[in-house]
Amino acid sequence: MAKSKTRYVCQECGHESIRWAGQCSGCREWNTLVEEAVPTAVKAPVMKGGRSLSGDGGSGSAPRLAGAYGDARPQRLRDVTVAQRHRLPTGLKEFDRVLGGGAMVGSLTLVAGDPGIGKSTLMTELGRGLSAEDGAGTLLYVTGEESAQQVKLRARRMGVDPDSFFLFPETNVEAILAAAYDLQPDFMVVDSIQTVYRPDLTSAPGSVAQVRESAAALLDVTKTLPMTTFLIGHVTKQGSIAGPRVLEHMVDTVLQFEGDRHHAYRILRAVKNRFGAANELGVFEMREDGLQEVGNPSALFLSERQFGTSGSAVVCALEGTRPLLVEVQALVAPASYGTPQRTATGFDSKRLQLLLAVLEKREGLRFSQTDVFLNVAGGVRLEEPAVDLAVALAVASSLKDVPLDSGTAIVGELGLGGEVRAVSRIESRLAEIKQLGFERALLPKANTKGLRAPDGLELLPVRRLSEAIDLVA
Repeated sequence: MAKSKTRYVCQECGHESIRWAGQCSGCREWNTLVEEAVPTAVKAPVMKGGRSLSGDGGSGSAPRLAGAYGDARPQRLRDVTVAQRHRLPTGLKEFDRVLGGGAMVGSLTLVAGDPGIGKSTLMTELGRGLSAEDGAGTLLYVTGEESAQQVKLRARRMGVDPDSFFLFPETNVEAILAAAYDLQPDFMVVDSIQTVYRPDLTSAPGSVAQVRESAAALLDVTKTLPMTTFLIGHVTKQGSIAGPRVLEHMVDTVLQFEGDRHHAYRILRAVKNRFGAANELGVFEMREDGLQEVGNPSALFLSERQFGTSGSAVVCALEGTRPLLVEVQALVAPASYGTPQRTATGFDSKRLQLLLAVLEKREGLRFSQTDVFLNVAGGVRLEEPAVDLAVALAVASSLKDVPLDSGTAIVGELGLGGEVRAVSRIESRLAEIKQLGFERALLPKANTKGLRAPDGLELLPVRRLSEAIDLVA
């Protein structure tokens, strides 16, 4: 009997090795190599006419492989017909916004987040949202981590309609596929992709091979029926999605569920979306009866804002297609140790150091003997350059201990020369600023050309950082 061959596969990056090692040579992670059996090779299809791959030695005609073509054939681009794909509303407006206007039929979505953040609760919310929608279909909830009784208790507490919610406690992919073909639901949730397995593979559930092949099988049934499938995924201690990187490439949409378990608010962010805008954001509040949508997150983020305090600035950031007004707080204090601290929460710390260098070089403000702490209120993480000016002004305000104008919202990118650069979608930002009751908007001078500003909103255009400091400080 032939001896079965094995290999060692990294559970973080999928790198393969012929022998075990303590550290993966691909991603440099420790103790991630797991032994797996090598799958048997698939025999090449038989060629018609007995020709070799190189042809028949002079005929010039390419060989044809028997069975290589399925039902599909190459066709011209103008002959391809495009069907009108429609979206199904989930009953959750914030969830539909993040998806790009609703769940696309035949799409596969990966929902990832920290343990205990509320991923299963969010997916159970789909059952309650579907029951509130007229003409909504059925939901098949496949649970591999919880018992049927646990899911029912949560669904009962959230007020889910039991008639349109089908529960299936199973981890075998073949059984899940059979249930999907038998029921043909409109939505299917698999909780989680790391717990399901294919019986024809010898590796354990959660391994690279199992996650990849299970996701491929679920992708095939999703496109065939078609239906909308949501996969719940785990994350590593570094915050990245567990499993092979190819999992994120296979799915149509990747949603990141973020938040602090010690706070009530959760943020759903679209990291990848083939049917909508990436980085779209939805806000939820965790309550005893489930997740409650937050329709106006700007008002929420500014609800606890203190007036007359130095180091506080309001910035209009853009998350996907949604403008958000967020408070940026800075605290500059004398350094207690020899090396000053630079700490940023919700903002890139390296970007903060760059802005501090601009303030020192261009404006003469000294931070060499001070600690600088920056915080974005509400648990939001700001990454776009349009928040640079607000961060710089908040830091300068805290250093001088002079409060900024509380009725002014700030937007603008800051260059290394101290110039204020233009930002995108300025009109939608100004509309949000006006709607939240602000009287003035500090913006780049370059954005005022041909600008249609809202009535009653005073514009404060600036070209350089020094002009902005003089206007609001």
